[in-house]
Amino acid sequence: MLLKAIKILLSFIILIFISCKTDSKENVIKKPNIILINVDDLGWKDLGFMGSSYYETPNIDALAKEGLVFTNAYAGAANCAPSRACLISGLNTPRHGVFTVSPSDRGHTKTRKLIPIKNTKHLNDTIYTLPEMLKSAGYITANFGKWHVGDNPLKQGFDINIGGSSRGNPGKNGYFSPYNIDYIKDGPKGEYLTDRLTKETISFVKKHKDTTFFIYLPYYTVHTPIMGKEHLIEKFKNKKGIDGQNNPKYAAMIASMDKNVGKLLAALKNNGLEEKTLVIFTSDNGGIRAISHQDPLKAGKGSYYEGGIRVPLIIKWPNNITANTITNQNVSNLDFYPTLQNIVQPEKRATLLDGLDLNPILKGEKIKSRDLVFHFPVYLQSYSKGHDGSRDSLFRTRPGSVIISGHWKLHHYFEDNALELYNLQDDISEKQNIADLHPKKADKLYKKLEAWRLKTKAPLPTEKNPDYSSEFEKQQKKHQ
Repeated sequence: MLLKAIKILLSFIILIFISCKTDSKENVIKKPNIILINVDDLGWKDLGFMGSSYYETPNIDALAKEGLVFTNAYAGAANCAPSRACLISGLNTPRHGVFTVSPSDRGHTKTRKLIPIKNTKHLNDTIYTLPEMLKSAGYITANFGKWHVGDNPLKQGFDINIGGSSRGNPGKNGYFSPYNIDYIKDGPKGEYLTDRLTKETISFVKKHKDTTFFIYLPYYTVHTPIMGKEHLIEKFKNKKGIDGQNNPKYAAMIASMDKNVGKLLAALKNNGLEEKTLVIFTSDNGGIRAISHQDPLKAGKGSYYEGGIRVPLIIKWPNNITANTITNQNVSNLDFYPTLQNIVQPEKRATLLDGLDLNPILKGEKIKSRDLVFHFPVYLQSYSKGHDGSRDSLFRTRPGSVIISGHWKLHHYFEDNALELYNLQDDISEKQNIADLHPKKADKLYKKLEAWRLKTKAPLPTEKNPDYSSEFEKQQKKHQ
């Protein structure tokens, strides 16, 4: 009898163990596949769901309805390399030293009052990158497109790379095969680069659908040279433009990009991966104002007015994010790293990150109030002199820092120590500098900015440029 009782007890314990083990497996949340689409130079208002009536983006508009739209999303910087460095490292510009696309002394030497801080061209190899963190969490990582923060993404956390190197654009006539970019084989003559990168991405999805993957899809489009497919260019030539959005070649590029995003999203669905995949869609900085206006935002790429740093952002994560929702909370591409790190729980975590975890927002909650800070101790010459919408007709940006605190925004320029203060809730176009009307607010934000620069050891240009000529500068501005 005793032996029988022991056998029954052991059987019961085994059943409980098996039951608990099964329950634990069922309760484990599988890490999502992650796709981060980072379009190059796509403006805040260059999409239908953001208010454009000229550009046609039905697939991205549909994505917006399936996910969470961020109306106040910011890039980490106003032009390509520094913004991408912020996204990939999770660190603000003073921590990695990539302030611009090299060199830092852009524009005519006689129009620069200061010697700019020397620029770092690429992310240092010691920086623990976003793809490296995801590899630590068991992800297969792949890059399809523009890298621009190193010579080869394979050295900075990627298992697969198609088309990514130190190049910042596809080069002359570069959107049609034969290509000018590195790490890609030429396709059939006339093949469109955006189509090719998407084709490679979809092929990867099909091959690795039974794994957990991270895809970084930084399209070269819609960066210059502006080159679209002829039939689409003809289509938009016959469509009336509005409010500075009227370039048929640029519209053709956006249409092709949108079609390819649609192809990728369809591939996820067809391979049973839609419910298992977190998709982020954004841009690396504002659009070029000479090509496309972002009204009511001021200026464009390269400027630290809103048109240069606000970007479109959608995050879709089925069963985790409520579809067709909008948030106006201030976020930055610096936030992607900590957000994804908290989702995937890697073995090796990044210990220092400048962004915030956005998971509360993804769940419909509020995140703690924080400031967004931008530091640009270098020069960036104008695109279209007198037509960039910037403070200075000769430069998109002169050396300075910017802080956004709630609805308030303060610009501090190093050459003349000038301050510009705006209330973005009342004046999103940054038309009226109210620093003199609100000196206490300006002083408070300036002190916050100084404290941040001290904390991050942000370098300040203080050495005067001996070549500077006020008379020459005056003449240059006169001829605008």
